[in-house]
Amino acid sequence: MCTVKTPWEKAVEFHGHSCPGLAIGFKAVEAVIRELGYARDIDEEMVAIVENDSCSIDAIQSELGCTAGKGNLIFRNNGKQVFTVGRRNDGKAVRIALKYDTRLGSGNDESREDRIKRILESDPGDLFDIKEAKLDLPKKAVIFKTIKCEGCGEGVMESKVRLSDGRPLCPDCFDDYTRGW
Repeated sequence: MCTVKTPWEKAVEFHGHSCPGLAIGFKAVEAVIRELGYARDIDEEMVAIVENDSCSIDAIQSELGCTAGKGNLIFRNNGKQVFTVGRRNDGKAVRIALKYDTRLGSGNDESREDRIKRILESDPGDLFDIKEAKLDLPKKAVIFKTIKCEGCGEGVMESKVRLSDGRPLCPDCFDDYTRGW
């Protein structure tokens, strides 16, 4: 018998466990869907710019389909629970920022499970400041030629190759010259 998983169960499966951070990202996705409509990304139609590297990002990946591998999940790690998501077809974008006074940190007396439950039962408008955003969406991902590093012999993306005495080297093999400044 095949059971259909809820979006939350899918996010938990993708992430590996249930946690408050994942719940925050899940509710951010709910806000995105409310503002932009739902269309799981297939080929970079949507772009998500995330300002943290926390568990919340996995909800963006699992639910919206914006991923680092496709190049439509962009990290600007400012240490903030802020997510800006835009559509390429019409340029519409929304910025979702966790409100400072939501009491979602681990410093209160609430259990982890109760915090997750409270987050998931909250209206996104109670958790986030949600506003339209102006966003210059980046170009779609570019596939670069692979060059053989003459140091280690491994393939490296052409745009990352450094030349040393005319020899193509990967960043690990390149001996960067600095004057110690």
